[in-house]
Amino acid sequence: MEINRNNINKIMMEYYVKPDKDYGQNFLVEPSICEKIVDLLEIEKDEKALEIGPGIGSLTHFLSLKPGKLSVVDIDIRMIDFLKEKYRKQEIEFIANDIRKTDISSYDKIIGNLPYNITTEAITYILLNAYTAKRVVIMCQSEAFNHFNDVSGKEYGPASVLLHLIGTCNRKFTVKPGSFYPMPKCNSTVFTIDINKDVDWDTMKKVYLFAKQLFLNRRKTIYNNLSQYLKDKEKALEVLDKLNISSNTRPEEISPQKYLEMYKVI
Repeated sequence: MEINRNNINKIMMEYYVKPDKDYGQNFLVEPSICEKIVDLLEIEKDEKALEIGPGIGSLTHFLSLKPGKLSVVDIDIRMIDFLKEKYRKQEIEFIANDIRKTDISSYDKIIGNLPYNITTEAITYILLNAYTAKRVVIMCQSEAFNHFNDVSGKEYGPASVLLHLIGTCNRKFTVKPGSFYPMPKCNSTVFTIDINKDVDWDTMKKVYLFAKQLFLNRRKTIYNNLSQYLKDKEKALEVLDKLNISSNTRPEEISPQKYLEMYKVI
């Protein structure tokens, strides 16, 4: 069932599925944008796709028209019950759960409209656990996009290190507030993540945890943070010298690749 401006109010009144602020729900009511987002996923026959936070199914409608096997996960049981009723004649798996507690290890493609308050956490969870994923398509508030995409400056952090080591992130387009009900107060960004082949997941998890420790004290130099991590000042200097990293460098001035190299040297 296509969700649009003409039927959104009728659906909410008939099925009692109003957006919940606690879950950061904003329903897309622009079918052309929904179709454009789903097309980015490039689902092929025999692939398993997972939709995160379907709400009342703005993207689900177009996903259901694609080949492959579809699963949807939502923490809001109201939305799962609604979608089960609407798509009862189709072979779609419905999961009532928090995406951060869901097994996502077997999906080829993942798509979702993420609420601001869990965007970075959800993206990190996907990157650490989607072992077979080839592509991820996400829409989130534009401000949140910078938290895990920047590779320098105050927004740069462990999630960005992980993202740029595991895959390639591409911003696709902006969605204006008027395309949602209710209207959010800011623009949203749609982007793709193409996961690299032959990712060493065990190493990536360790590098992420390593970077997380070195970003704990952003105001301190990498030398101070590394010394504290290693509990050895001389060893810290040896590592930095070997990689030609100045001891006065700040954590946000070091590239993802350098964090990987640092971890390997240690």
